Amino acid sequence: MNGPARFLGYAVTLAGMVLTMSGCNQLAARDQLNKGVDAYKNAHYEEAIGHFQKATELDPNLPMAKTYLATALSQNIVPGLTTPENMKTANQAIDIFQEVLSKDPSDVNSMKQIAGIYFNLKQLDNAEEWQKKVLAVDPKDPEAAYTVGVIDWTKAHENKLKALQDAGLNDDGKGNSKAPKKVMEPLSKENGPLVDEGLKYLQMAVDNRPNYDDAMQYLNLIYRNKADVDYGNNAAVNQDLAMAQDWTNKAMGTRKANEEKKNAGPGGITMDANGNLK
Repeated sequence: MNGPARFLGYAVTLAGMVLTMSGCNQLAARDQLNKGVDAYKNAHYEEAIGHFQKATELDPNLPMAKTYLATALSQNIVPGLTTPENMKTANQAIDIFQEVLSKDPSDVNSMKQIAGIYFNLKQLDNAEEWQKKVLAVDPKDPEAAYTVGVIDWTKAHENKLKALQDAGLNDDGKGNSKAPKKVMEPLSKENGPLVDEGLKYLQMAVDNRPNYDDAMQYLNLIYRNKADVDYGNNAAVNQDLAMAQDWTNKAMGTRKANEEKKNAGPGGITMDANGNLK
């Protein structure tokens, strides 16, 4: 066999070896992925992380391996804790989700996961930014809209509590009409944009999921914040409080209906308001 022919033979053999090794790695990676999923389902997150890390090392192109790894890491994040170790885990999970997004910029799951991590760490501005990215891809996502509304309410509520506490007052939940003007007027200006946006997004959540009882309850809460914003306008405050009560009633009724439907189960027999089985 001449030189070129021998070289070609070696190259073919080497290529076959590489393909065989690659195939073995892919099989091993899938095995690690399956083991990681089993560990995750049993809430053994550290074990799951180890399996998912091995899967990504064996086959960096394995679909879902990085997503699963980042998801498992996020389960180890302690909400509200800012220790170096906790922040390291959070940042590692975020970085991996962003790697996934670099290949698939419209991956809503990764966006939501990042938003959830920031929310748990009480980095509300970052959480809101990522939920709005979700809505840019899927404008009808009710959970993303709900979370933006909750964040707006949280910010407004914290502003209110601080303003009242600094003045030695407590929140009456009804517009705080007895609080002094020097406290309520600056608060009204500060919270006005937050309340307007919160109402918009919470209403969007209910529009896109009509049985969203949690969103209805937050509409009640944010209308009570709107009553603070409308300080000095008794008619507007009364209307805000009436809307708050209306949303409370809707939330309670919807929650009850949701529970009944859940308890009935698929194909379950239920009874209508007239006592007829259906």
